[in-house]
Amino acid sequence: MVDPEERRARYVTNSDGAPPLPPPGGYRGARRTPDPAAVAVQNAVATSETPKQPANAVGWIALVSGILFAVILLGTFLAGGTDTIYGVTMLALQLLVLGVAIAALVTRRGRRLGAVALSIALLFNTATVGAMGAVQTSASGSYEGQKTEEQKHEEAYPGVKGTPNSDILAQPSLEEVRESSEATLADIRERLSDEFGYTWTQAGDEDLRPERNGYGGESLLVQYTSAKWGTNEPIRDHDRKLEVMDVIDDVLAEHDMWGIISLNDASSGLDESMLEKLYGSADPRSQDVWEWYSDDYPGPRRFYATIYDTSHDETGDFTASREAQAARTGEPVEGLQIMFLAPELLSDADRAEFEQKLQDYPGY
Repeated sequence: MVDPEERRARYVTNSDGAPPLPPPGGYRGARRTPDPAAVAVQNAVATSETPKQPANAVGWIALVSGILFAVILLGTFLAGGTDTIYGVTMLALQLLVLGVAIAALVTRRGRRLGAVALSIALLFNTATVGAMGAVQTSASGSYEGQKTEEQKHEEAYPGVKGTPNSDILAQPSLEEVRESSEATLADIRERLSDEFGYTWTQAGDEDLRPERNGYGGESLLVQYTSAKWGTNEPIRDHDRKLEVMDVIDDVLAEHDMWGIISLNDASSGLDESMLEKLYGSADPRSQDVWEWYSDDYPGPRRFYATIYDTSHDETGDFTASREAQAARTGEPVEGLQIMFLAPELLSDADRAEFEQKLQDYPGY
């Protein structure tokens, strides 16, 4: 009987009982695991030795057509041809470019250039460039491509649609309205200064805005807005406000204006909710704003007297808005403001041209 310790020592120290060694060169048909480093080197060498295939003709055609289409669109946009951009021809060209780009994408050698062509087509197309052209056309008002000769003729009408030209020629000129308005404002300031000691600040200069003629163009008429004048002192007492308006009413009567009326109380015809929205309250005694009005109908002059009073502002919102307005215009935060407005005025300098152009518009 073999001792177990002896048998264990025999397997540890000797080769007795171990599997036989493989024959030289290994067993036939045995699979071998390649060295990963060697495989990487072989692949790199094979890749470096394989020549790169140039892009095919379809890829180049897609790229060139995409660039040419983008150049055509931008040229049309810069020339102001918004209508041409949205035309049938441009849409057909865009579909053609898109089709060529997609055709290049499905080919292995043209895929890269096809992708570039498709990117150009997505960036420069009738939608994006046409939108820019529409914005430019809207800002400049140049819609020549869609206008008939009759529309272009009406666009140059010197008057205002719905206003008889005889009334325009018969009413005071811009220069006359300016002179009478400035004189009236000066008299109002003088009377209120004499009676109540108010001092004044001018908020901005007069403004002249061209009037639209109702046919898509500008007339030769302008809207006149005088400079605003405001008291440097606040006016908060209800009775004092009424006294101020009485003085203004007297001066307006001396300058051939109708009696001044209140727009901020129930006599104006506005309901309480609207009065609260416009003036801060339906009760004139607690309103943030007083607004009174007069005109010289059938003349063009319109007069506005407005009193701003922050003493009734419980939330602080009205005060903040007035302070912001004062920062923009330089006007006082509180107190009285007076101004004139007159629409559809013809300057003496434009009268001859106005009458000359009217000869091309019989019956207007």
